Amino acid sequence: MQGNVSVVFALLMGLVGLGFVVWQVRNVMAEDMGNQTMRNIASAIQEGASAFLNHEYLYLAVFVVVVGGVITLFLNVPTAICFVVGALASGAAGYLGMRIAVQANVRTAAAAERSLNDGLHVAFSSGSVMGMAVVSFSILGLTILYLLFDGNVSYVTGFGFGASSIALFARVGGGIFTKAADVGADLVGKVEQGIPEDDPRNPAVIADNVGDNVGDVAGMGADLFESYSGSIIAAATLGAVMANGSELAFVGLPFLIAAVGVIASILGTFLIKTEEDATQEELLSTLRNATWASSGIVLFLAIIMVLLAPGVSYLYWVIILIGLIAGNAIAFFTEYYTAFTYNPTKSIAKAAETGPATLLIQGLSVGMMSTLAPVLIIAFSILLSLKLGYRADGSLTAGLYGVALAGVGMLSTLGITLATDAYGPVADNAGGIAEMSELPGYVRERTDSLDSLGNTTAATGKGFAIGSAVLTALALMAAYVGAAEIESLNLLDGTMLPGILIGAVLPYVFAALTMTAVSKAAYAIVLEVRRQFAEIPGIMDGTGKPDYATCVAISTDNALRQMILPGALAVIAPLAVGYILGAEALAGMLVGSIASGFLLAVMMANSGGAWDNAKKWIETGEMGGKNSPAHKAAVIGDTVGDPFKDTSGPALNILIKLMSIVSLVFASTFGAGLF
Repeated sequence: MQGNVSVVFALLMGLVGLGFVVWQVRNVMAEDMGNQTMRNIASAIQEGASAFLNHEYLYLAVFVVVVGGVITLFLNVPTAICFVVGALASGAAGYLGMRIAVQANVRTAAAAERSLNDGLHVAFSSGSVMGMAVVSFSILGLTILYLLFDGNVSYVTGFGFGASSIALFARVGGGIFTKAADVGADLVGKVEQGIPEDDPRNPAVIADNVGDNVGDVAGMGADLFESYSGSIIAAATLGAVMANGSELAFVGLPFLIAAVGVIASILGTFLIKTEEDATQEELLSTLRNATWASSGIVLFLAIIMVLLAPGVSYLYWVIILIGLIAGNAIAFFTEYYTAFTYNPTKSIAKAAETGPATLLIQGLSVGMMSTLAPVLIIAFSILLSLKLGYRADGSLTAGLYGVALAGVGMLSTLGITLATDAYGPVADNAGGIAEMSELPGYVRERTDSLDSLGNTTAATGKGFAIGSAVLTALALMAAYVGAAEIESLNLLDGTMLPGILIGAVLPYVFAALTMTAVSKAAYAIVLEVRRQFAEIPGIMDGTGKPDYATCVAISTDNALRQMILPGALAVIAPLAVGYILGAEALAGMLVGSIASGFLLAVMMANSGGAWDNAKKWIETGEMGGKNSPAHKAAVIGDTVGDPFKDTSGPALNILIKLMSIVSLVFASTFGAGLF
């Protein structure tokens, strides 16, 4: 297949994916919403989530207009158009995911009252809307722009810039909101007052549930929209410069792989079901088997696509296989280090017996050790992809194209892997609604089981995203080197080492800014919750009503203010290094940021997930159960881990890709620098 035929086929599959999204939305909305109390609570969560995203998108609209103008002024109008479309598509995918999540949470609670399988079905259907919306919007945006601009891939890089920009702000802003509310609610409610999680007497409980949707659904959706789009753009950009007479086939191949991934993901969603008395391991197996089945379908369809593409070696199918194996391997090791069915997380829970200090130390050590397997997996994936690409077409560009294609392969089943991630916050909200509505205890037990599973799948989803980010960022960096016309990179060059060091420190600065933002916002929430418990009579005995709206407003205001600086850093840093130190120093900066950002992101995401699930394991009755000294220590670990796993950690993978794509978009404007 030639390039345009491949792109048109991908466009059609994007429409198929969009049709599946509409069908699933109808299925979710047809479910029962439960009693009036449940509906009232869900309505409050819906209003808070919509209010936050509306405010956030007003901020982002200003950013998009300003940056779009800068691109028009310094580059060209087509790139600016692609930038705006990428931003709009990313925002739309996140918003749609959030809207269906806040409709599905109450329906999941009602379904869980019937059975565990019904609860899983509704929550996962909501997650599949998020997953397939991300995939479909990305494919439709990329293919339409590619055809509109006659196959000029350099213009389409603007789409990735827009998607990355929105992803970073959405992930950081939503992450600050959700973790400030979560930490504030836990520290005062669970630790100081000794009341259960999601207790309606807690003034921060609605803000906490709102945060699950704006951070873990809308922010995550925008995050993976950017990962998915960036992987296709990186491969297509490198494919366009391959000079063996089959350039169009190489540009079209990543679109084809994405297209068959749509089919595979849709088929995989029909495999999700469970038994009423299912254990955590059985629930995990259900989701894992559906993901593996989708991967198998992609491989089967991909070999057909590769064989039909003229001039494309079968070795590129092997590279796609490498990407899929690497993605599933990273998911397995992430699950191993974060699920409480395995020893690492159990070791953290056991450390809670001697207090929060030993629990925190053990959690950090587990997170640090968890970086080893993903690094080795990605290192071997890069090495094998480079070798196979070079062997297929005899050039370094072909080798780097292989690395990019491995990233596309890894993310080809994103429609279902993101669904397994996005369903978690819905189950979490459902548990909160069940608690606040005083539903029978077995309903909360079922939603807790789904929520605990969601913590693990969320962690594996983050590992998946981080691993693909490294492959994509490396491919984007290679495309940048070509676009900037850098013939070779010399480590002994005067600006290379400074560039590497600057790049290595940026993820730490970014993580510090986002952690500080959560700390400041959580501080304000803690003071407000304490004030309400002290000043509003009757809260604890149930005769007084907490002021939920104030906590939502505090989280909103703090998140929007605090997201600006870390978001701006990702755009300004590569431009500053490129113009001041020069194009080669910027290449060094990208190398440093990819290396340190990868390790820091994995460590933070896995430590946070393990701390959270250690608390969940204790809450099952282990180590004294709820309200025991070990449980109180675990709550401290969970609150420390909240910004690790839901704010700073996952945002780091966006940081390294955004800096790479900003460098690529502005590559032609960088010179030798001032030094």
